[in-house]
Amino acid sequence: MTAVRPDIAPKPVPEATTTFPTGFVWGAATAAYQVEGAAAEDGRTPSIWDTFSRTPGKVRNGDTGDIAADHYHRYRDDVALMKQLGLKAYRFSISWSRVQPTGRGPAVERGLDFYRKLVDELLEAGIKPVATLYHWDLPQELEDAGGWPERATAERFADYAAIMAGALGDRVGTWTTFNEPWCSAFLGYGSGVHAPGRTEAASALRAAHHLNLAHGRAIEVLRGQLPATAQTSVTLNLHQVRPLTQSPEDVDAARRIDAVGNRVFTGPMLHGAYPEDLLADTAHVVDWSKLVQDGDLEAIARPVDVLGINYYTPTLVSTPAEGSGDTRNDGHGASDYSPWPGSEHVAFHLADGKPTTAMNWSIDPNGLYNLLMDVTRDHPGIPLMVTENGAAFDDYVSPEGRVQDPERIAYLHGHLDAVQRAVADGADVRGYFLWSLMDNFEWAYGYSKRFGAVYVDYATQRRIPKASAHWYADVIRRHALPPLEDLA
Repeated sequence: MTAVRPDIAPKPVPEATTTFPTGFVWGAATAAYQVEGAAAEDGRTPSIWDTFSRTPGKVRNGDTGDIAADHYHRYRDDVALMKQLGLKAYRFSISWSRVQPTGRGPAVERGLDFYRKLVDELLEAGIKPVATLYHWDLPQELEDAGGWPERATAERFADYAAIMAGALGDRVGTWTTFNEPWCSAFLGYGSGVHAPGRTEAASALRAAHHLNLAHGRAIEVLRGQLPATAQTSVTLNLHQVRPLTQSPEDVDAARRIDAVGNRVFTGPMLHGAYPEDLLADTAHVVDWSKLVQDGDLEAIARPVDVLGINYYTPTLVSTPAEGSGDTRNDGHGASDYSPWPGSEHVAFHLADGKPTTAMNWSIDPNGLYNLLMDVTRDHPGIPLMVTENGAAFDDYVSPEGRVQDPERIAYLHGHLDAVQRAVADGADVRGYFLWSLMDNFEWAYGYSKRFGAVYVDYATQRRIPKASAHWYADVIRRHALPPLEDLA
């Protein structure tokens, strides 16, 4: 993606443009380790997040996903709640170590049975299941063998994809290989703020390549086993990169972050090549000529039916002025190590004058509009899905037992309006998945951040739909945004 030009001013949408396209999918999303719990039940073995969350100092308050939102035992009630809210689709991830505990060999039927039952419950409720094969929870045994920096992990992932296609391919119509492989590679192996917590720049780039290769291998497997009507996809957290100023130095900083934040995946996946500027920026970190083997790029570039895009906040960058010191407001957690190999010197900033969420992320719906339009321009012809979008705020239950979250409603309204404007201007956006269906384990933040439309009282596991859940249900019912004044 090219992301070095100034922010686009979106075109105004005519007053009559109120509804979303016919067939637009309304959904919500979760991830296995964040909601399932049952960490040691029915044959499940530790993933890298089980290990990481038990490492002192890695996760706030020492929280783990051992119980999380207990979705493993409460999935029927959760699906009933989804139906009540009118969701048309549910995007969930599969715990690799629940179905294939060592990351190799035969599957555990008890693990597969959970996902069979979940999918059957969704279908019975009229909700489309959207399965993600990997949302960051590598079986610990594969990490012990080297993890994603090792090429063999990509081959193990293809075997796992075959197991899941065989188990659920007759019932799940949309399959996503990876959720945010950038985080797996660069936060897991670069800055170390995510599992497995390694801080090795070269390993981060090696992991990125092997995640790309695993994606391609899995697409080949899925296409060989799934019905012709099934759709394949990948979800990327593409950074909507902006230079702080239009100086050549800041423009180059934006180019660098676009390369290692976006085009490291879109280049090989969608165009069959790594960008030359990325290779040049990182040549001192890793030897790409030895890393990329014959046939890799052809394998990675197997076509997908849908590109998933996760967006929360824009990325504002500059080259630091001499003596100013580095600024790391990149939204990806605090670390002495950078997740931007080859571009560690780039400074990150919060947008001036913009409100922020509880994550200290700038709220800017125009960033989503711009990102959708950038992808439409740079990768024409591929349908898009907004597969995650949402915000954390400091939610609480009132004495009356309600959760009022007007800030989240305003956030969602602004971003859905951005989607609608992008569609009006030619972006082929097929659906929107709210992050998240319910409060859950927010990775290194533990249970301190609440992204859910549904409040979870972790002591009792009681679910309380927030005001934003009822608002989103109204959007789905209308298939349109309510007037802005209805936010009051």
